[in-house]
Formats: sequence, C-alpha cells, structure tokens
Amino acid sequence: MTDEMKIIKRRVEEIIPEEELIAKLAKSKKTGKPLRVKYGIDPTGSDVHIGHLVPIRKMRELQDMGHTGVIIIGDFTAQIGDPTGRDTSRPPLSAEQAKKNAERYMDQLYTVLDRDKTEVRWQSEWFSKLTLADTLQMMGKFTLAQFMAHDTFRDRYEKGLPLGMHEIMYPILQGYDSVVVEADIELGATEQKFNILTGRDMQRYFGMEQQVALLFPILVGTDGVNKMGKSLNNYIAVFDPPNEKYGKVMSIPDSAIVEYFRLATNTDEEELAKIEAELKSGTNPKFIKQRLARSIVSLYHSEEEALAAEEAFDRQFSQGEVPDDIPVFDCEEDSIWIVKLLTDSGLCKSGGEARRMIKQNAVSVNDRKIESEDEVIELNDETVVKVGKRRYCKVCKGN
Repeated sequence: MTDEMKIIKRRVEEIIPEEELIAKLAKSKKTGKPLRVKYGIDPTGSDVHIGHLVPIRKMRELQDMGHTGVIIIGDFTAQIGDPTGRDTSRPPLSAEQAKKNAERYMDQLYTVLDRDKTEVRWQSEWFSKLTLADTLQMMGKFTLAQFMAHDTFRDRYEKGLPLGMHEIMYPILQGYDSVVVEADIELGATEQKFNILTGRDMQRYFGMEQQVALLFPILVGTDGVNKMGKSLNNYIAVFDPPNEKYGKVMSIPDSAIVEYFRLATNTDEEELAKIEAELKSGTNPKFIKQRLARSIVSLYHSEEEALAAEEAFDRQFSQGEVPDDIPVFDCEEDSIWIVKLLTDSGLCKSGGEARRMIKQNAVSVNDRKIESEDEVIELNDETVVKVGKRRYCKVCKGN
C-alpha cells in the first residue's frame, strides 16, 4: 500500500470501489491534474461540530496531496430537506437563511481547509437553469423500487409516516451535483452511502468517469451513546473556546476515548494501538483523556492554548475554583425569572434549552441547584450562575 493510500484510509470506514481510487490517484500523478474531492452541506443550521469535520479533515489531507476540495452549498436541496436518517421531513428553509447559514458554515470549515485549494459552489447555479424536461429525464434514470430499498424511505413508508415525492428527489439532485462539478471523489458519513452511490449512477448515465465514495463513521456525542448533535447538547462546536472544548472532551465516558482519538484527532494506527494497550493495562483513563483534550484543542487553536485550558480545568475541578474570566451580565432588575436570566445572559441559547438544563438539574445559582423553571431569582452583587459543568456567569444587579 502506498503512503498516500495509508493516509487516505485512516478514519475511513469504506471506499467504494478502492481499486478505482488507486487508479485515479495514479492517473492524477501521471497527468498532473488534481482530483476533485466533493463534499456537500445543507445549510439548515450554522453551527459546525467536530463530528461534521471528520470528512472535512480528510478533504484537507487530500488538499495537502495537491487535490482540490469542492464544497457544494445545498441552498436548493436545503429547501427540500435531506431525509437521510430522519423519521420526519425537515421544514423548508428560505434562500436568505440558507445563504446566512452557509457563510457562517464556511468560516468554520476554513479552520481546517486550505482556502486556496477550496472551490465553493452553490446548487442554485445549475438547478435554477434546469427545465421540467431535464428533471423528468433525470428521474427516468431511476426506479421507485431502487429508492424504496433505501432504509430511510422504506422505514418511513412501513411506519405510515409522511414521505413526500420531493424527498425522493433528494438523492437524484445530490447525484446531479457530482455531474456538474465533475467529482472524482465524494466524502460523506456512512448514512450518506445511498446518496453518494446515486451520484456514481448519475455520472454513468451522463457518460462520465464515476466518482469514488469515501464513507466515514459517525462520531458519537460527548454522552458516549448518541450521535453528536445540537438537539441533545452532546456536541463540541468548532467555535467553542479552548476551555469549553477541553472541558467537553474531559466529560466523555472512558469507553469513547479511542473513538475520539481515531476520528477527532490525527492520531495514526500505531499510536492508537498504544493507547488501547494503555487503557487495557490499567492506566488511569483521566491521563489519557487529558492527552486527547490537548490534542483536540491544539488542532483548532494552538498548543499554548491547549495547555492553558488544561491548567484552567485543573484549577476549576481539582481545586473547586470558579474561573477568573467568567462573563458579567448586567441586569437592571433586583429579581428575574430564571429562564429569562439564562437566555438574556447568553448561558442558554433558547428558553427550551434553559428549561431542559433545569430539568436535568444542571443549573445552579450561588451553588444552589435550581429545581423549578418557574423560580424567580433575587439578585445581589455576588450572584454566580452556573449551567452544566463549564458555563458560568456573574450577575450584577441594577441600582
């Protein structure tokens, strides 16, 4: 196996087909023409977490080999909603919101990608020009039986859940993206396998050389059980500050340590084997987790910031100190409803999150647990509010 293939196969669960990828790499080296590596995003949200970046970091490795990363902004399909892995359809998104989300999304992707080797394309470039005849011709390349073999579609149909015709179109539209940008490789999570292979079929129908699929495992959230995501508050965001990233990594269960090293860092297979051996030999998992946290923080910030985050974490949790640099919230009232306090201060992004954190016994005021979302907090000059293990705020009351 070549050194290039060793790097490419790291963190990848499946390559379809591997022999075609080897041939593409050889052809690229011979002709000097970079491969075009595609990754599509649906800008239905604006926050990117480190689970999203598993394939993006592979794109960067391919860029470092001289290839071109092609990011497809799904501003058109975002208004349909990717049904992959969902029991219900996703609500439509306005074009304005899609654009705003995509811009923030790219800011986060550029913490990893090489801007000079990244091509950003918007689906509206080509889908706004397609005629109904073009669309019907594409649909005619596939059968309903093919799509009903897709787990998501079949499950929803069998459960009697709504399944719109527009959702069945989603894989076809994603496949057409590959035709337009002339993708050589498409990156995606394992749950995207059907859509990416549809792209191969679509390219074949258009008489093109077919793309190779690189499929990645899905990173588990900080709870060690569920897929990383915002709704479960078990994610590590790209824009989380170093201390927040470090603390979240330290909160993962020991059972997830090796998976995080494999998928969220640049650790090679030899080092992974050593880490697994250390854990089996009885080494305190805390020390290994500290290495993991430093590695992840360094990846998005710097080694200096990673060490500073470790020192702050140690002071806070080993010595029980409240951080020195907690934000201050000026409140004009002498008392305030706890949910409003949490949202106005920025400790929670929404009233729903605030209520959820209270129900989880994760909110305290001056070290007293808040048990009811109806509570009204009497403020003084030393009111310290804490949410979870790492979010703090000092409240200064009005005069």
